[in-house]
Amino acid sequence: MAKQPRILVADDNADVIEALRLMLKGAGYGVVRASSPAGALDAARAEAIDVALVDMNYARDTTSGGEGLDLIAGLLSVDPKLPIVVMTAWATVSGAVEAMKRGARDYIEKPWTNERLLATIKLQLALREAVWETEVLRQHAAREQARAQPGEMIATSAAMAPVKRLMERVAGSDANVLVTGEHGTGKDVVARWIHAASQRASKAFVPVNAGALADGVFESELFGHVKGAFTDAKADRIGCFELADGGTLFLDEIGTMPTGQQAKLLRLLQTGEFSPVGSSRARRADVRVLSATNADIAREVARGSFREDLLYRLNTVEIRLPPLRERAEDIVALAATFLRTKAVRYGKPIGGFSRAAADALLAHRWPGNVRELEHVVERAVVLAEGVEIELADLDLRGAREDLGGAAIERMTLVDAEAHLIRKALERTGNAVQAAEALGLSRSALYRRLAALGIKVPE
Repeated sequence: MAKQPRILVADDNADVIEALRLMLKGAGYGVVRASSPAGALDAARAEAIDVALVDMNYARDTTSGGEGLDLIAGLLSVDPKLPIVVMTAWATVSGAVEAMKRGARDYIEKPWTNERLLATIKLQLALREAVWETEVLRQHAAREQARAQPGEMIATSAAMAPVKRLMERVAGSDANVLVTGEHGTGKDVVARWIHAASQRASKAFVPVNAGALADGVFESELFGHVKGAFTDAKADRIGCFELADGGTLFLDEIGTMPTGQQAKLLRLLQTGEFSPVGSSRARRADVRVLSATNADIAREVARGSFREDLLYRLNTVEIRLPPLRERAEDIVALAATFLRTKAVRYGKPIGGFSRAAADALLAHRWPGNVRELEHVVERAVVLAEGVEIELADLDLRGAREDLGGAAIERMTLVDAEAHLIRKALERTGNAVQAAEALGLSRSALYRRLAALGIKVPE
């Protein structure tokens, strides 16, 4: 549902406020009323205002407009981008010029005409929306380097047929969708496809690694912050939820989100309201939420590590992606697609796979699923010397072969630690579960990853 624009009406005359309220309500606007400059400032601090319509004089027998000019400055200190339209029965050229100098966008003389006033508000709303969309696009481009369009869906296998049907049925709705499956199965591709096939496709698709946000940055990342909210907050920053306004927010690795963050996310999904860090003003955004996890979410709920009420909010529809070993018909087609893109990337004239290489791709178990397949093909493209990928180029056994006890005994302590950490990451698919399996805290694991130069799976 589209947000209803909210107009702040500030005037010391109750009859004026009521007349404006009725007119604006009839035009489809929400009205926030204030009878004094202090009340107007309190209202602006308490909730998001789209346009402020304010009187210039409040104290009895005052015609200087000084109170209105001070109010303009006060409102702009709360929201520097707020469009302000001033009204006065004592219209003068000098007063209008001074109001514009102080930051007002337009000037209305009392008594007003409804047509003129409504046209002014409509124009200011349109200008505010244009400025806001420009800022959202700028910040989104700076923060989101991933492709705006979904990856190509290679899914001709029988195992993927019900998945595709379900994706097509839910794409046109606004239902929240939870995508589950082993790590590397392409959950992000499914989320991007649903967004691209939805009515929100023209708006932003904003991905967030929900399982990797530390408590100190969670609220700033999701809700944004205002300038000065903390030491490094040198400017206002739009959070991911607001970046996705009108579009889709994709929460990846939702199953490993700490319980404290789960509570904050639940409140956001229940109310649709949030406040940037450092601000008490409530904002709203129209967002569809898609989420994904490779965890056994039912087990996490039973263990008490994932909130059942949050799960109900996230999985209006659940889409389970089968592992690659259950969709063998897609392996060669997927490999061919990866080959085309990687060959172009590395400038290699490689046209396909040898028969032995193709047979090896089909025989491999693919514990890392589609992500592993893409990695293997990319490495083969880099190593290949001919116009086809040969069996030796794939190096499937060498890349994935388990090391026995004797081999580990010959390792240095650093090499053995790196080997165990890599195995834990391959097995679990994310740093949170790998840390748990290794008996480490998440911060301790990240320190070891940085020291060993190991990258966390995306």
